[in-house]
Amino acid sequence: MTNLGQKAWFKDPALTRVFALLNADGGEGRVVGGAVRNSLMGLSVSDIDVATTLTPEQVIKRAAAAAIKAVPTGVAHGTVTLVIDGKPFEVTTLRTDVETDGRRAKVAFSSDWQTDAERRDLTINALYVDSKGDVIDLVGGLADIEKRNIRFIGDAATRVAEDYLRILRFFRFFAYYGSGRPDADGLRACASARAKLKTLSAERVWSELRKLLSVEDPGRALLWMRQVGVLSEILPETEKWGIDTIATLINTERALGWKPDPLLRLAAIVPPDADRLEKMATRLKLANAEAAYFKAWTKAPVINDELSSAAFARLLYRHGADGIATRLKLALATARGKAQADMQEMARSARLGKLLELAENWKKPQLPINGGDVMGAGVPAGKQVGETLSALENFWVEENFTPDRAALLARLNDLTK
Repeated sequence: MTNLGQKAWFKDPALTRVFALLNADGGEGRVVGGAVRNSLMGLSVSDIDVATTLTPEQVIKRAAAAAIKAVPTGVAHGTVTLVIDGKPFEVTTLRTDVETDGRRAKVAFSSDWQTDAERRDLTINALYVDSKGDVIDLVGGLADIEKRNIRFIGDAATRVAEDYLRILRFFRFFAYYGSGRPDADGLRACASARAKLKTLSAERVWSELRKLLSVEDPGRALLWMRQVGVLSEILPETEKWGIDTIATLINTERALGWKPDPLLRLAAIVPPDADRLEKMATRLKLANAEAAYFKAWTKAPVINDELSSAAFARLLYRHGADGIATRLKLALATARGKAQADMQEMARSARLGKLLELAENWKKPQLPINGGDVMGAGVPAGKQVGETLSALENFWVEENFTPDRAALLARLNDLTK
């Protein structure tokens, strides 16, 4: 039997206390999900989730008796968070689905480990580890982990119909953990139910899509999503826009040490069309900062890579660095993708890289005068103040921000004579 008892996370005294709390007096607790999956795949473990035969009320009562902090984070769904030495452990009662509608499930508490395993989504997420460290596999997850096969538990269509968000989770987990081709039954189930994605809340869809785009390499998953029609359901903006650019972007990220950026990756597969992306932001209910990211990108000018540093600084001042940096990153990725076969693109990528460095380190200079100075020179309050200040600012920018306050005041006096 596979045993994880020697893993550092398993030997944590805090987890030992959790087991002692749950396993006394006929109860039982087992670690489940990500910690087990990642350990078996040789990946790092962060959160540790625990399943138990005890009800939430029993968990809370036992925790109080043991002086362990218990937070009722999701009692209605069976979840209590135990906090030991500052570490949270989500403890959830075994469950069975009473009713599902593709968006949410009504559950009943259970003490049956098999039923609890079979209600989960993917085989690799339904593995348990008991207090001895033994891995308990009730759904064939160990074999799938060995093959890096992402497979729904039981009938794929049934699992998807229980919660249509599982369509996106299938591709996300394939991107994270899968190899080769996606499971054929899973693909068919996702393709058949793809229209049901419209019944989900925008927040759930964007949350899952953002996680997918944060994977080290989401390229294969995105291509399969496009092939079976799932990508067009959630991102119709990609329909007539190539997504091959994602591969060159990922290669550039690796070569230049960029951290995966889900917003940049999304920008790589949608057209820079301000109206369409504003609608996309509204449809997906992006956060204000996320929507602003796409607005800045679409409003930013296309950059001539042969611009001088001074001219580029003027451009940054007038348009802002954020949107320009996004344009430069995408242009740089494209140029690098062509550079191996094209010396001109190699030179272009070098120039784009220098401009990007300038943009990322640029700090907007502060105009040394203000409206008060303009009125102090005798310009009456009103529209003329703004016009005069704007003229001075344009002069200052065109002079590469070099005129100081004294020089600008002197020019102001000339303008108001």
